[in-house]
Amino acid sequence: MKKRYQIRAQRAIDQFQEWAKGEVDPIQLALPTAEILNLAQQSLGELLRQVGRIFVENVLDAEVEQVAGERSKPDADREAYRWGSERGYVMIDGQKVPIEKPRVRSRKTKREILLGSYELFQRGSLVSDTVWQKIMYGLTMRSYKEVVQQFADAYGLEKSTVSDHFVEESRVKLEQLLSRSLAGLSLCAIFVDGTIFKGEHLVVAIGLDRFGRKIVLGVRQGATENATVVRELLADLLQRGVDFSQPRLYVVDGSKAIYSAIQSFAGEAAFIQRCQVHKIRNVTEYLPEAQRHAVKFRMRAAYLMDNAADAKNALFQIHDELVSINPSAAGSLAEGLDDTLTVVDLRIQHKLRQALSCTNGIESGFSMVNRICLQVKRWQGGDHRLRWIGSALLFAESRWNRIHGYRYIPGLVASMENAYQIRVQHQQKVLARHLGAA
Repeated sequence: MKKRYQIRAQRAIDQFQEWAKGEVDPIQLALPTAEILNLAQQSLGELLRQVGRIFVENVLDAEVEQVAGERSKPDADREAYRWGSERGYVMIDGQKVPIEKPRVRSRKTKREILLGSYELFQRGSLVSDTVWQKIMYGLTMRSYKEVVQQFADAYGLEKSTVSDHFVEESRVKLEQLLSRSLAGLSLCAIFVDGTIFKGEHLVVAIGLDRFGRKIVLGVRQGATENATVVRELLADLLQRGVDFSQPRLYVVDGSKAIYSAIQSFAGEAAFIQRCQVHKIRNVTEYLPEAQRHAVKFRMRAAYLMDNAADAKNALFQIHDELVSINPSAAGSLAEGLDDTLTVVDLRIQHKLRQALSCTNGIESGFSMVNRICLQVKRWQGGDHRLRWIGSALLFAESRWNRIHGYRYIPGLVASMENAYQIRVQHQQKVLARHLGAA
């Protein structure tokens, strides 16, 4: 029944639009000057809202006249006749505004004829998208009506109705995020990081294109940040068009699950950069408060060096000193040390290197997710978390600026391509040596 009505409603809209595009008399509004003055004294917005309501009513009357002919003028050939009115509504600024809807019946079928203008005005406002936008900016569902309501007699702004609109639109946003094609993106770097969100692990991939823009690629929710969850995320990116055979920088937080998943998909084309901020934090957390500042300062100075060999020597010197002070801190520093120097080894320009040496590019997205999701008081099952997370990430994507040092991205791409060729040649030599020995 609902589908049949939707077909009839769309047919009525098409007929109305076809009539409106023809040679029809212009619709004129007549407002008493005293009424205009009274509304203007309240506010200009109130005047415009009332003019909008009157305009809608005039359009409805014009369509009725086109369908049923002029009022009180006999016409034996007319195919429809007026049949009173009923209470209805139209959407204005995302609010249901009550109006008197005229009714028309067919003489032949005795069935009511749908007015295309009425059906169009009911769809005229993208309510769900409007609700989604306002909630992303921090408006809560509880206060939505008090903040948004502009017509005194408007309805459809109650918390439950707003919630339904948001659920509908957030599902659409999540589907867009998880299904949009990535084939046309020229990605020079991908940030992959995980965080614990409301008791569950969240793994997110954010791409960096060659123009310096960040794009949310995908998100996965799991009980733990394990290799299976990360592989499913990367497999989804592969299916949607990401070419893992291209040389690319992967910025990660040091998780072994993320590291192994990237290696299995990208192999030698992966240039993995472990987050330097996480590395410094991990090392210094093993040390007493009095020693942390000096070690942190020296590690930062090492990471700022222009030559990877010099930076590695400086870090190993810190390591040797830590062995006698705190072996656990020394072990944390040595673990994956080479991967923290990838951006130094590629000789990336300093401003761009600073942006790509850590996972801050993705942490800002997590920060936006946490801020927006503070509105939720009780988390439920199903897609509740993913809907909010996907919406917050897409909202963050729309607000991100280009990454610092984006003008030097062509140099990064050239360095990775040269280094990749060296890796491939080295592999070929090793393979030929093994085959010769066999």
